[in-house]
Amino acid sequence: MKKLVVSLPLAMIITTSGPTAWAEEMSPYGTASVEMREYPTIDAVFDANYEDPNKLDILYSFVKNTSVPLKGHMVVVTHGPELRAFAKENYLKYQGVVDKMAELSEAGVEFRMCNNALRAAGYEPEDMHGFVTVVPAGFPEIVYLQHQGYEYINPIPYSVRDVRYLDQPQLKPD
Repeated sequence: MKKLVVSLPLAMIITTSGPTAWAEEMSPYGTASVEMREYPTIDAVFDANYEDPNKLDILYSFVKNTSVPLKGHMVVVTHGPELRAFAKENYLKYQGVVDKMAELSEAGVEFRMCNNALRAAGYEPEDMHGFVTVVPAGFPEIVYLQHQGYEYINPIPYSVRDVRYLDQPQLKPD
């Protein structure tokens, strides 16, 4: 039977590199502060231009998570390839995201669609679902709303759900 011999320097490393030393090494800048607050009522306009209509799922979360704390009027201006999801002829294909957009509409969110983009895509206003309002042009509509005091939000369609586990997969709960 062999005996395990631990030298003093290794013993010191083992005892000094426990959880406390690891935490200090991994957080040289301390811990984030927390500033929870109530927001005043603020109106916002969301600039929606997504290549993939299924990314409207992410827009749904952005609008819902913004409208609750801001309590203001929310408007989504759609002027990109995602507009095909709002076409009645595509309802079955995009039913999940369209139903979520309709839910937002029922909660008071307005959906305005760029007539220029709509026509360039080959649609007519009557091709769209009834909760959509077609406006002359998308970018001027956004500027018009900003001029009325709306704050601009460009919700880039990237979800942050579970991104922590891309770098630290071992931390993901089962």
